[in-house]
Amino acid sequence: MSLFSRPPYVSDTTRFLQQLKAAKPTLEAEQRHGRSLWWDKPLNRQQQSEFQDARVSQKPYVYLSSVPK
Repeated sequence: MSLFSRPPYVSDTTRFLQQLKAAKPTLEAEQRHGRSLWWDKPLNRQQQSEFQDARVSQKPYVYLSSVPK
């Protein structure tokens, strides 16, 4: 067998994922559905602006604000 005719290297992790997807073809669709439940939401720009305006800035050196003299 020549050096150049070897099959490409496939890691154990890649092989595991390929086997998992072959055993469960609906896996990617289920992942997309789960993502859409929690993350893919329309943004309310007015509400985001209100949240930003209501933020209270944190003072620097929070834990050193009461340094003894």
